[in-house]
Amino acid sequence: MFPTFIDLFNANAKKNNLQDRVKGIVGTMMELPFNDEEFDLIWSEGAIYNIGFEKGLNYWNRFLKRGGYIAVTEACWFTETRPEEINSFWNDAYPEIDTISNKVDVMQKAGFIPVATFILGQDCWLENFYDPQSIIQEEFLKKHSGNENAENLVEEMKHEVEMYNKYKEFYGYVFFIGRKI
Repeated sequence: MFPTFIDLFNANAKKNNLQDRVKGIVGTMMELPFNDEEFDLIWSEGAIYNIGFEKGLNYWNRFLKRGGYIAVTEACWFTETRPEEINSFWNDAYPEIDTISNKVDVMQKAGFIPVATFILGQDCWLENFYDPQSIIQEEFLKKHSGNENAENLVEEMKHEVEMYNKYKEFYGYVFFIGRKI
């Protein structure tokens, strides 16, 4: 999706003389060109939602060696109950959102022993995700002046930030680390 990031990753690997150990590629998560049990680690931050937490864990399991690790982040509920406004918002946006304990169950059923789970700090969403978006939104709107789709997209993004600021004690990103059985 962002080939420039992969180019930068590969350039940094070469700069650090790691090009024989790691290589970034551009592709789709559901058609990976790897052999079964090829990797010691699969790391996916903020991306497994593209194919779904359960589907991703089950599919990616085959590429890990026995005893290998999966490390992923996922949006989760921190509480069993929450205000209807945020519950509806997230269930419309990402129906797979669930509690941390339910995601751990999914991880176990996919063949992983949970090693660690921890909630990422609010700065991960605010400073590293929402704040940079707000900086480029005005430039984006100028570039796409009069485009209703662009305007709607920015409004949706702003609404999401408002929802996070209002309800952040009920949900956030959680890091899951599991070891393949």
